[in-house]
Amino acid sequence: MIKSDPFIDDWSESDYQNLVNELKSTLSSGGFAAGAFLDGRLKGFVSVSAAPLGSQGQYLDLTNIYVSSEMRRMGIGRELFNLARSWASCKKAEKLYISAHSAVESQAFYKSLGCVEASEYSLYHVSREPFDCQLELIL
Repeated sequence: MIKSDPFIDDWSESDYQNLVNELKSTLSSGGFAAGAFLDGRLKGFVSVSAAPLGSQGQYLDLTNIYVSSEMRRMGIGRELFNLARSWASCKKAEKLYISAHSAVESQAFYKSLGCVEASEYSLYHVSREPFDCQLELIL
């Protein structure tokens, strides 16, 4: 069912600081992060946790993917996603786990990349973001 629920992309300074801390933690624990820059300004980023997820450790978790609104539909998200996919594959993960925003555009993006409904849901992600769609990509 599609319902109108506008998402406002308005981050506070505190939100930015929390994100920076999360990305630093991801990197310091052996995870992956990459950014897309234009004129020295960050326009998109992606991160993947190194901690295995799932009942058999079959997943690595795509913890963040974001492209600024003015840079969307230019292939940046696809490129960032492919970097994350390659990294997870090199780490011998079977699948990439994605707790994806339920927006129609987000779902279309993930579907275009071959993502499908996750065969196993992460209770952590479901409890944290109950309206997200739980997806996976077989690597």
